[in-house]
Amino acid sequence: MAFGLLIAGLISAAIGLLQYYDLAELFAPWITEPGIGQAYGSLRQRNQFATLLSMALIAALWLHAGCRGVWRRRLLMGASGLLTVGLAASVSRTGLLQLLLVVGLAAFMAHRERRAARTAGGDSTFRLPSSLALLALIPLYFAASWLLPLLVGGEVQEMFGRLRQGAVAGQGRLDLWSNVLTLIAQRPWLGWGWGELSYAHYSTLYAGPRFPVILDNAHNLPLHLAVELGIPAALLICGGFVWMVIAARPWAERSPTRLMAWGLLGVILLHSLLEYPLWYGPFQLVFGVCLGMLWPQTHGSSNELPQFPVRKRGLAALGGTRKWLTLAAVTLLSCLGYAAWDYTRISQIYLPRSERLSGYQDDTLAKLQGSWLFANQVRFAELTLTDVTPANAERMYEMARSTVHFSPEPRVIIKLIESAQLSGHSREAQAEIERFRVAFPAAYERWLEGSR
Repeated sequence: MAFGLLIAGLISAAIGLLQYYDLAELFAPWITEPGIGQAYGSLRQRNQFATLLSMALIAALWLHAGCRGVWRRRLLMGASGLLTVGLAASVSRTGLLQLLLVVGLAAFMAHRERRAARTAGGDSTFRLPSSLALLALIPLYFAASWLLPLLVGGEVQEMFGRLRQGAVAGQGRLDLWSNVLTLIAQRPWLGWGWGELSYAHYSTLYAGPRFPVILDNAHNLPLHLAVELGIPAALLICGGFVWMVIAARPWAERSPTRLMAWGLLGVILLHSLLEYPLWYGPFQLVFGVCLGMLWPQTHGSSNELPQFPVRKRGLAALGGTRKWLTLAAVTLLSCLGYAAWDYTRISQIYLPRSERLSGYQDDTLAKLQGSWLFANQVRFAELTLTDVTPANAERMYEMARSTVHFSPEPRVIIKLIESAQLSGHSREAQAEIERFRVAFPAAYERWLEGSR
């Protein structure tokens, strides 16, 4: 896992620097082209990019702890430097905070390791780099943050400016969280329902400032759980996790492998307090593996990966465990296969006709019914592709009422208003018009001009 994270991080850092200097077109279509001065690798979001590089940095430190060759360790420190420059190119404030925490804690552990060796009079072969070498990554980050924009030769966003100016007025985390707290106060016990935050935000007329875009995540895991599931459920889930962490006593940990797992969990959870990395498969995978590594079990040596405990029943018990694991693996792969097939099938309606599979080029929408996983996407496509008429107004009204909970965007809202007006739901139409005006004022004005 450490090698996988490090390799992924180094490749992403290299891609990010190519993107930053607008050289990604040399490798098109394998590398996306976000434009000069922007870097996010293949993740399309700079905070996710920064979290990947932070995880790769933790993996590099674990690999450093496990090798003894001087040149290998120097290569790993060089890799850490490249990851740090990639973090600077991301211009992610989350990435800066992660770097400070990772480097600060690693420097503390390196200092503690050397102090213990001096006290015990042991050998001078240490697992971690020196504290000074680790702390040097921080000035390297700020030097890169200053130098990278200079080498671009044009106006680009840079970290010092982001730290000075903060977020765009009205679009900061505090404005977003203020709206979420208002929604929590309206339904504190059971919440709005899983996946209902976007509709709750659209349908609520706030007394104060309003976050101006579709809000489908609270950008803070505890707040998101509270707004969608209610405060009691959020306290139970978050409190249970905090209790497990305290019971595990990570501050007393000495195993490099388990320290790596705690570090990876730490950067993902830090990111989860500001955004939603756990809504994406790669971070879910790392998070799940780390939980498995840290789960209470019989410990081997400090450098061994944890093993399943085998008692006196021995091979029979282990054989039974393997059978269940094999069955679970086959089941998961079967589910994955179905999901991939269903996704491929449903996605045809979102492609130009010439790019669709031959069997789906004609009468596409009619062939997409009956999806278990993507029924909302099918309904969304049908709603947005169908004109509202007096003959279908009632059916379109019911479909739009359901779809607005899935994606309360202007084209869905317009269908809802038009179908409500044609089917005799005048009061509902007027309420939606007022919500539309407040939530999407620019789109509302365009619609108003077009309807005159």
